Amino acid sequence: MLPEKWNVLGDGDALEAGAERLDGPTAEAAASWARELGIHLVAGSIAERDAASGRLHNTSLCFDAHGERVAVYRKIHMFDVEVGGVSYRESEHEDAGQKIVVAPAGDVSLGLTVCYDLRFPELYRILALRGANVIVVPSAFTEVTGRDHWHVLLRARAIENQLFVVAPNQAGDAPPHYRSYGHSLIADPWGTVLAEAPGEGECFVAADFDLGELERVRAELPALQNRRQSAYAWPELQMAAS
Repeated sequence: MLPEKWNVLGDGDALEAGAERLDGPTAEAAASWARELGIHLVAGSIAERDAASGRLHNTSLCFDAHGERVAVYRKIHMFDVEVGGVSYRESEHEDAGQKIVVAPAGDVSLGLTVCYDLRFPELYRILALRGANVIVVPSAFTEVTGRDHWHVLLRARAIENQLFVVAPNQAGDAPPHYRSYGHSLIADPWGTVLAEAPGEGECFVAADFDLGELERVRAELPALQNRRQSAYAWPELQMAAS
């Protein structure tokens, strides 16, 4: 798994200049690596140029061990915030995706998300209910927010949905004024961090997944089964009905 925007990370001008279509050289390279190594590869996310509209998407690609593309996920939640004195306006140059995606990867079902999606627990719950047992979070999580929120949010998503979370994160500086937190990590269904990268430099981290542990946690603490769906309603739906 690769981090968010591993092919080009920068401001809107840089993304416009480096964006590619899904049949472009970046996607072709990722497919060739998966095929050569015989692995399932989540190629983080790339700056995708929509062939029809010309607009950009923040797009995650999943390839199987034969190099075939098995899933495409376009980031749903746009990062329009101000943190640490830096303004981020992702929606100015990218369009939000509309589809929630679960991808097959051998014995694993991968729920696909990207970075800022992490702050929207409803997306992760839907992925879990659709059968995901691993959720991937390729990110360029900022250093300012990462120090306080990265570990907490990733472990929370793993615990509340009782699944594995794999989160490769950019590290260090990117022009013109971005700085990512690093600390790529893997958490298990109990929220235990199985592996973690340092905050600086390129590296690789890995961990063994025990899917039996996932089944044990869900059996002993059946929070997903104990949901009371009939009692839940979105606030806007309640307001419309009143």
